[in-house]
Amino acid sequence: MTILSTSTMSKQELDLLPTDDDVAFYREHGWYLSKRLLTDEELETLHKASERFYSGQTDRRIPSHPPKIAYWTPEKGAVQRHNDYVHYEVEAIGRILTKPLIGAVAARLAEADEIRIFQSTLIYKPPVAGEQSNIVPWHFDKHYWSTSTSSDMLTAFIPFHHCDESLGTITMVDGSHRWQEVGKNDTVTRHFANRDRAELEKTLAENAAYNNTTVTKVPMVIPAGHMSFHHCRTYHGSGANTADMARRAISLHMQPGDNRWRRYPLSDGTVLDYNHDYIVRRDDHGDPDYSDPDYCPVIWPAPNA
Repeated sequence: MTILSTSTMSKQELDLLPTDDDVAFYREHGWYLSKRLLTDEELETLHKASERFYSGQTDRRIPSHPPKIAYWTPEKGAVQRHNDYVHYEVEAIGRILTKPLIGAVAARLAEADEIRIFQSTLIYKPPVAGEQSNIVPWHFDKHYWSTSTSSDMLTAFIPFHHCDESLGTITMVDGSHRWQEVGKNDTVTRHFANRDRAELEKTLAENAAYNNTTVTKVPMVIPAGHMSFHHCRTYHGSGANTADMARRAISLHMQPGDNRWRRYPLSDGTVLDYNHDYIVRRDDHGDPDYSDPDYCPVIWPAPNA
């Protein structure tokens, strides 16, 4: 197990890190529910900053919108909102998402010496029980990150408030990150919004059957200030928001320090691309640099340590 250099952390922060048993649980189950990592003040900052963002206020804009970007704008109406690169466009949100404590938790789980942001998505699930865009079908994130070399990427789901099943919380398929995959083809690299939900349900069932196991779904009940983490190969989804308030959250995707871009050919002879490939800097070989500090800043170890 990687031993973190935690000399810059306070005793209070050290107590918030996953224990050895927690790390073993994550290895077996593919998910982890954290201790309280954010304060009430930080949650309020996220809420207010997201409202300013939705009103059109940003601190900077990404220079161009890649073709696959998730980016809700008001004319799209009362659907579930997804906005990528929010850590880049909104400084107040970026400061909280680059909090070293979050990176230290991720580093413990991924057993990595370094953690960088890979992507962040601001999510708003409206309180409309019948809104079909609120239903997120079963998928796992590594499919979309096939241009990444690392198999240890992970995501923190960060609600701005207590989050449970009534709000359509994120739900994990327990242990699915350890399954051997079957039925994989080019379609798995498409975003779940562009795929048939029935097909995704069938794929999940087929993969469970192939691995001689059952589909065990675990809804994450996340107290305010806590967050869930899941492995990049853990199947997950979410249900309807049946509450009387919007579900507000950020999906913070993270990468170990050794992650790099790789060429990923598709069956038709083309090469898969990711949003980063259009905006990040290029390395010495002319390839997209997934360590670009503007879009993929290091959050562990702490930059000023």
